[in-house]
Amino acid sequence: MSELIMLGTGNAAVTRCYNTCFAIRNAEAVFLVDGGGGNGILSRLEEAGIALASIHDVFLTHTHTDHIFGLVWVVRMIAQAMNAGKYDGALHVYGHASGLRALEDICRATLPGKVCAHLHRDILLHTLADGESFRVAGMEGLAFDIGSTKAEQYGFALHLPDGKRLCCLGDEPYNERAEQYARGADWLLCEAFCLYADRERFKPYEKHHSTALDAGRLAAGLGVRNLLLYHTEDKTLSTRSESYSAEAARHFTGRIHVPDDLATLPL
Repeated sequence: MSELIMLGTGNAAVTRCYNTCFAIRNAEAVFLVDGGGGNGILSRLEEAGIALASIHDVFLTHTHTDHIFGLVWVVRMIAQAMNAGKYDGALHVYGHASGLRALEDICRATLPGKVCAHLHRDILLHTLADGESFRVAGMEGLAFDIGSTKAEQYGFALHLPDGKRLCCLGDEPYNERAEQYARGADWLLCEAFCLYADRERFKPYEKHHSTALDAGRLAAGLGVRNLLLYHTEDKTLSTRSESYSAEAARHFTGRIHVPDDLATLPL
């Protein structure tokens, strides 16, 4: 059985939880999606019981600081493990062209030469086009451009080993171009910057984000089975799960998940 491990659940500016990133573990293989904003990814992986040596597939959604900088640390630590003979095989990093260029540029500007020497040798950067397929951790995926109005961003649909389908919509409001990947999904991963009830406090629409109410309405319209909300504010953590679930449930009657950092969900 596959499982989803939420390494972080917060938006870019959080201080009480980690930035949104997650892993999907299938048997012993691990697929990492984004890395958060810094070396906090290393402690999150350690707390989740995910060894760096088990990560061979990574997906970068976009270049915002709260998604890309943690991956620089993953590249650094895996390259060092390669140099020490403690990592077998290659690391495959998938994403759109501009995202992978940015990741490589940051690595080359900030990491030692003996780390960067692994780039394009056994740390392989795979550029995906909109609608292109890829294979990670024994699973087939389809990458798609989410139609961001800010930085170019890709989401993906992933076919799990048991035939279920998971769709990651990224961290911006839904664009209809993603419908073919999201409709009828068993799992829909969707940003919810805050409650609609708190929209005046957190200004989600001004920041081009959505609310839990919007996500519930979207999930109902797409006919999905499970809705997972992430990329939230961190000022209401003690009540977040209950209140976000209740607001999304005003429209969506399926299962709603609002996980905390390090939560593990069977898929």
